[in-house]
Amino acid sequence: MAKFVTLDPGKLTALRQMDERLVSYNVEMTEVTGGTFWKAYTEAQVDGTEAFPEIKDWTNMGNLQQWYDPIDTTNPRLIKLAKELGTAWIRVSGTWANKTYYDFENKYGGEVPEGFQNVLSKQQWLNLLDFVKAVGGKLLVSIANCPGIHSADEPMDFTQAELLFRTSKEYGVPIAAAEFTNEPNLIALSGLPQGYTAEDHARDHDLFGAWLRENYPECLFVGPCTVGDINLFGALEGAGGGMAAGFQMVTTEQLLGDYKSPMDVFSYHYYNGVSERGAAMGGHWPYEACLSEQYLAVAANCARQYVARRDKYVPGGQMWVTESGDAGCGGNTWASTYADVPRTLNELGEFCTVTDGVIFHNTLASSDYGYLKHGTFLPRPNYFAVLLWNRLMGKTCYDTGIANAEGAHIYCHSRKDGKDGCVYLVINNSWTETTTVELPGEAQVYALTGKNGIRSRTMCLNGKELVLGENDTLPELTGVSVSGKLEIAPGCCCFIVC
Repeated sequence: MAKFVTLDPGKLTALRQMDERLVSYNVEMTEVTGGTFWKAYTEAQVDGTEAFPEIKDWTNMGNLQQWYDPIDTTNPRLIKLAKELGTAWIRVSGTWANKTYYDFENKYGGEVPEGFQNVLSKQQWLNLLDFVKAVGGKLLVSIANCPGIHSADEPMDFTQAELLFRTSKEYGVPIAAAEFTNEPNLIALSGLPQGYTAEDHARDHDLFGAWLRENYPECLFVGPCTVGDINLFGALEGAGGGMAAGFQMVTTEQLLGDYKSPMDVFSYHYYNGVSERGAAMGGHWPYEACLSEQYLAVAANCARQYVARRDKYVPGGQMWVTESGDAGCGGNTWASTYADVPRTLNELGEFCTVTDGVIFHNTLASSDYGYLKHGTFLPRPNYFAVLLWNRLMGKTCYDTGIANAEGAHIYCHSRKDGKDGCVYLVINNSWTETTTVELPGEAQVYALTGKNGIRSRTMCLNGKELVLGENDTLPELTGVSVSGKLEIAPGCCCFIVC
């Protein structure tokens, strides 16, 4: 059924001021060191013309992952496009970070010492620090916590952590925020010491917080960095059931125990589901559901569930989603197409109505959910979508007074240019029906659509393709003047500057 909505700035109510680094991103440790990451889809699978083969044993990572050499963090295109996004938090973490040895003195000559999975050289780390500096970012890390560091019954040793922190500070790019361990509630799957328990984590988490306070008091203590320990998919139809039995998963409350070292920021991971690669574990949404109300509701449902825990452990603090994307296990087959843009923009819009904080998209430049394509660093539709968000949406988030419904998810912020007025984001999540919007006056409109339909690798702005020009020049991102009524096509995401 077609929707008709009226935009009335006079009915806006200011909710909160948002962090200027709301749009942030991950550079996985495996990208920095080289290592295994999610196996690439075929071109036909991305286009939806070839079915992804059913993988029943999702625990066999040989079916799901492949080796990748380190990405070139000195690449001019990568630096240019990251810098265009504006100031951001850059998180270097991931499961590999739990098992990384910092061989800054070349003690092992590139060989992996016992109890670890991979090695980070000093030059690789300095290159990463140069990247953070070049794009004006701030650095968030998690440290190694694996059998090579200590056994489960031994308190955490911070010799390796000290090397990472000291080297970064001496180089002039200090670690500005830190999580203790990546996704510790998965226990064995996260590579923690054999026999490690929630009680062991609570002990070491407190020790890490105390160590930070004593040695790097300027560094934000962020955590607990959990994933999936809430009713993530709920009873929503289409998500392929709940998480599979066999996960050794514990709750936030168990991980933090008596909580003796208070955190500065509460963090968790959110994925809107599980990709085709890991569909056997449950929680996979079919492509046909990617615009549905149920699918788009997951991000806000997740944030609202975590707010109570944030209020308990970090009252008055920010909430950070330190990994976010359309689907765990590297993204869905359509993650690199326009089809994920409505979800991405809807997530940003919804999150701002729930809390202040930061969302770290996973990733900047790896796997199918990356803003940029691995290797070439060419921008995907989601890159241009968040680039427009950052250029148009100001810090003040408003309550529009209009309830979301199919065909009209509506969000509103102040203008990024500081001028009087506001910027609406209207997402028409209908597959078939046009949404009519009555404008409050003349407005600048930025309408985003897929070039050849919703599952397109190229996005258009007001009908013009968004691709890099000569010497990696960004396309012109300008609006068109519209007054009166605006017709928003099915699947279109539209920024309206009033």
